[in-house]
Amino acid sequence: MASSETALAAGQRARGLAPFLRSQMRNIAPFLTLIFLSGFFALASPSFATLDNLGNILTQVSVTGIIAVGLTFVILCAEIDLSIASIANVTGIAVAYFTLQDSYVNIANIPLPGVVAILLSILLCALLGLVNALGLTVIGIPSFIMTLAMMQIAAGVSALLVRGQIAYKVPSLITTLGSGSIGGVPWLVIVAALMLLGGHLVLTYTRFGRYVYMVGGNREAAEYSGLNVKLILGAVMVISAVCSGIGGMLGVAHFGSAQQNEFDTYLLDSIAAVVVGGTSLFGGRGGIGNTIVGLFVLGVLNNGLDHVNIDSFLKILIRGLILLLALVINVYAQRLREKAVE
Repeated sequence: MASSETALAAGQRARGLAPFLRSQMRNIAPFLTLIFLSGFFALASPSFATLDNLGNILTQVSVTGIIAVGLTFVILCAEIDLSIASIANVTGIAVAYFTLQDSYVNIANIPLPGVVAILLSILLCALLGLVNALGLTVIGIPSFIMTLAMMQIAAGVSALLVRGQIAYKVPSLITTLGSGSIGGVPWLVIVAALMLLGGHLVLTYTRFGRYVYMVGGNREAAEYSGLNVKLILGAVMVISAVCSGIGGMLGVAHFGSAQQNEFDTYLLDSIAAVVVGGTSLFGGRGGIGNTIVGLFVLGVLNNGLDHVNIDSFLKILIRGLILLLALVINVYAQRLREKAVE
């Protein structure tokens, strides 16, 4: 009798565990992927599992992480921003352009032009984000199309500013944050960590963060509850643009120059970081914690492939397959969620 009751209890626990695992698949799969990749590359290359290489990985994903903070807000609202890389590029070029234009101005040996260049550049990326917001919320253009157009607009502005040249001079503050370090820790990593932490705190502990999840989870219900959905959507588009701009400015300092098409690869990397980490493309599920896991998955994958003897063209294929797998899990998890609701 006791054995049958024990078996029944075990069966109930197993049945209870299965739905839990299905509901958490979007969170569990990226973490298991990270563990698997880390273990594989640690065995494949002795130079991978070192503190120095961990520092390399953190530095390599920092710019992507800064851009991905804003993109996480957008995707949580079930929208997309395809202009992030172009806005990062134009902001990085703009801060170099404004620095060169005003470098001859100096009052009492105080480098005001550097501060002005930074403020003008942030204003520029915020303005581009505002245009995205107005197109989405006022005109009603789908975010995919609106940000696709903005991608071309920002690329055009970049071309006008740089005119095929390469700029090297940026404000000293940007140079320090982009390429300097403190106590052996790059400032770029610190800034990325602070922005990720700030994004997490906003999404988790503020009213605005709750509104973001409400809009992404059920937009109609959010509207019926009296929430200004258009204001939230507009705000996340501006946040995305500003985060991209900050990443662009620091990225230019990290790379050592500002030039056209410098950030093109960051579009896929940023989207992949958010999606691979487990944030739902359908909105309302995920967050900065998922984005951090996604960043590490991409960082470990890209860095690990450089440590093993593998065809460089095959690396691109592997990254694409990882992203495809993440998309499949994302869509499948959404279907499971819909079935559970039914």
